[in-house]
Formats: sequence, structure tokens, C-alpha cells
Amino acid sequence: MPEKHDIQPGQSIELLKELHILTRDGKLNQDSRRKLKQVNHLYQFIEPLLKEVQRDHPGITLVDHGAGKSYLGFILYDLFFKYQDDGSQLFGIETRDELVATSRVLAAKLGFAGMSFLHQSVAESIDSDELPPAVDIVTALHACNTATDDAIRFALTKKARFIVLVPCCQAEVAAVLKKHKAAALASNSLTEIWRHPLHTREFGSHVTNVLRCLQLEAHGYQVTVTELVGWEHSMKNELIIASYKDLPRRRPSERLNELLNSLGLSEMSHRFFTP
Repeated sequence: MPEKHDIQPGQSIELLKELHILTRDGKLNQDSRRKLKQVNHLYQFIEPLLKEVQRDHPGITLVDHGAGKSYLGFILYDLFFKYQDDGSQLFGIETRDELVATSRVLAAKLGFAGMSFLHQSVAESIDSDELPPAVDIVTALHACNTATDDAIRFALTKKARFIVLVPCCQAEVAAVLKKHKAAALASNSLTEIWRHPLHTREFGSHVTNVLRCLQLEAHGYQVTVTELVGWEHSMKNELIIASYKDLPRRRPSERLNELLNSLGLSEMSHRFFTP
């Protein structure tokens, strides 16, 4: 049997078996323990946000982008949403049709009536009439490359109160840095920071998240950046939580544009757009 600290109070053993986190006889291997720890730890960050929305109005709307097998969505629903009787809705957005179909079957089997799964890309979901015009919380756990930026655009369009991101596989900025590297090396010694290909990739990933944080701040959000779990569990470890506070926008907007220009990334201003 799994150790007690692996399972949250009230967590459905049946669900964990259906998600193949637990084996049919209730065992938990090392890989599954790591996955369960990561998702349960993320739940600890999201639960206070859910309660804050709940204090404001009944009926929470949460959209999870790049849902995959919907580990996060199902565990959120199991630990929080299934206890609500207020019309709360949780949407999972996923491009792989077979995963959408499997998630729909599982939600029906478990009686999770407030869960919906849509076969769409994150970009397509922005204008989808299958989603409400406003949402409370947007999550994107390991949505690859530009899907995280599309999730941000979705959240800004839907005026989300909270945005929770664990970015993954960020290659676009690194590609632009690489394209302009030779010219930049001749004029700016700071380019040494990303001269080597490995450094280009790592620096590009870091800069991508810095730009995302500035973009969110430029739209009035308060941003917190922390670790999701220890590095021994995942290298894609950065957790960005944005809370809409209607903060001043001018300084982060100026800093964002300055950074894009100084790093030779001005052609990407359309992705990291500001008001």
C-alpha cells in the first residue's frame, strides 16, 4: 500500500487506480509517487486560490490547458470540486482526441458532472464558443513551448483572476537568440551569456519566463515565481502564479520592451504583447 503521506485526506483510491498512479492492488511505484507528489503539491498552491474565488462568488470556472491525461484536472475535481454544489465547472483543453475521449469516459464513470473536455488547441480555445466568456482560474501544467503563451493570452482575454503556469520546452526565444547571435557578439559582450548552444537553450528558457512575468505584470497582475517540487523530481520546475490586482502597468511594460530590444528579440513583441 502507498504510504499515508502520499495520499491526501479524502482522495479517491479508485481515481488514482484509473489514472494508473496506483496499481490495481493499490501499490505505488517510484515514478507514480513522483507524479502524485508533483500534482498534489501543485494542488496545495491552487486550493487557496479556489477558496478565494469561492468567497467572492459561487460557481468557480477553471480551465486547464494542455491537459494531457488530465491528472491535474481530475485530482483538483476529486479534492475540491466534487464537494461543491454551485455550478462550478472544470474544463480540460487537449489536442489529442484519444485522451479527450478517455477523460470523458472516466469523468462519467466517476460521476464528475462538472468536468468537460474539449478537443482543441490552446490557441483555438481563445475564441471557442464552447467556453464561457470569462473564467476564474487558468492552469497550464507543462504545456509545451508556445502553448504556455497561448494560455496566457487565453487568460488575459477571459480576464482570469488567477493564472497558474508550469512552463515547459521553451525553444522559440532561443531560436531567435541563435539567429541574431553573430551580429550581437560583435557589438555586445553580454552576448557571451548565450554564445554556446547549451547556454543559448538554457538562457532562452529563462528569458522566456522573465518576459512572461513582465507581460503579466504589465496587465495588472501580481506575480510570484517559485519551485513546484525539488529538482530531483523534475527539471521543468518553475511555478508562476499570477493574481490580478489591477497594479500599475507602465513600468513592467517599459521593462518588457527594453528587454526585448536589448536582447534582439523585438520581433517577438507580438507574443509578449502589452496593453
